[in-house]
Amino acid sequence: MAMMVVIGAVFSKKNSGVGDFYLGGRKLGPLVSAMSAEASDMSSWLLMGLPGVAYLCGAAEATWTAIGLAVGTYLNWLFVAKRLRVYSQKCNNSITIPDFFSNRFRDKSHVIMGVSALIILIFFVPYTASGFSACGKLFNQLFGWDYHMAMIISAIIIIAYTSLGGFLAASFTDLIQSIVMTTALAILVIFGVHTAGGVDAVMDNARGIKDYLALTMTTDGKGNSVSYGFITIVSTLAWGLGYFGMPHILLRFMAIDDKNKIKISRRIASVWVIIAMGVAVFVGFIGNALTANGSIPALADSEKVVLQIATVLSEHSVLAALVAGLIFAGILACTMSTSDSQLLAASSSMSENILKGVFRLDLDEKKSMLSARAVLVIIAVLGVLLAWNEDSSVFRVVSFAWAGFGATFGPVMLASLFWKRTNKLGALAGLIVGGIMIFVWKFGIRPLGGALDIYELLPAFICAFIAIVAVSLATAPPSKEITDEFDAVKAEL
Repeated sequence: MAMMVVIGAVFSKKNSGVGDFYLGGRKLGPLVSAMSAEASDMSSWLLMGLPGVAYLCGAAEATWTAIGLAVGTYLNWLFVAKRLRVYSQKCNNSITIPDFFSNRFRDKSHVIMGVSALIILIFFVPYTASGFSACGKLFNQLFGWDYHMAMIISAIIIIAYTSLGGFLAASFTDLIQSIVMTTALAILVIFGVHTAGGVDAVMDNARGIKDYLALTMTTDGKGNSVSYGFITIVSTLAWGLGYFGMPHILLRFMAIDDKNKIKISRRIASVWVIIAMGVAVFVGFIGNALTANGSIPALADSEKVVLQIATVLSEHSVLAALVAGLIFAGILACTMSTSDSQLLAASSSMSENILKGVFRLDLDEKKSMLSARAVLVIIAVLGVLLAWNEDSSVFRVVSFAWAGFGATFGPVMLASLFWKRTNKLGALAGLIVGGIMIFVWKFGIRPLGGALDIYELLPAFICAFIAIVAVSLATAPPSKEITDEFDAVKAEL
């Protein structure tokens, strides 16, 4: 954590203006852009949520979720990254997603910018809160620290290096944190397999549990089998749609220094995601085998399986305890790498898009930087207040926020980049319909169960796309200036 603050201080000298603070001056190399995007994506879900699902319920849900996310990652890098990098620079050098939407459709009223910024605040503030909560719970479980004190200390560290160094600091700390996460996964597998008695023992245990390895059946953690049918599989795969609308990932595409190196970044990101998620699922299997042979106790909270394995490792020797510390640091790194990116995205939406864009405050570079840092601190404080209840569910919040961004920004981003006929009213309709449908489906339709028990991202994403197409076709086409710019971007790719 101290090292992260040092990095923030180093990169603070490289921020000459808000363009550098929020987008790093578009100077990210292929390795940093790839690993920063994926580290900021994964959060503590990689080392807690995914192994926990595999440990308790077997292969089905964890595998289909991982497949959906892996495919979504690859397609996002393949279709969106290069086009958004070129288009965002052509559109008046846009430095935020709301900026890009507003400039793309020549929205002088700044309504699209305001709605986009509001969506970011609505979904990112609680998303950030979930990260602070995860940090608080981690230190509480490890050292018995008071949850609130641990959360506040973690938040202060994240605020410090992010407010000092901005986007570049967040990106380079993400790279380091991704290395720590990878190391943690490797240690978990090596120690876990050894303690379980080998890979064969792990797989024999899995095969011995009814439907544990099936992809069309799952278990409820109590020995009962439950069907994992086609609708459920499609719903789970829909997690991958979220990538097209994630501001903190899309900003990495906009910040890449050379559009011709994006292919390298795509390969690095895709390979890392596939390996990391595959290993995380396998760690869940290992945990189940360790419970079966008595190495770790049966867990009431399956998401603590990695913590439990690391605790057993730490008891072997001082050296083993140091190695186990890397696993705990990996969980912390997952959380921090996501929280810093979310703070920056939420801060930019408030400072650049609402204060300067919508309310048209005239701020020079010095005042803009001060405003950016002040807003970042305010949003972090709100996140801490929202996370004050230590019984709140981290992953339920993450799931809902992921759906929110995927269904609002995702369809509009794809239409903006690939459909020349999209107009301002169509884009606005997509944002509004996607946002409304997330709440309607989550709280009104999904509780009805049956065939309607679908992850809210999928139906909301489809409704938003229909709204974009219908409204764009029913209203005046975009101006020649806009379509000429679209053609110019296409020619440059």
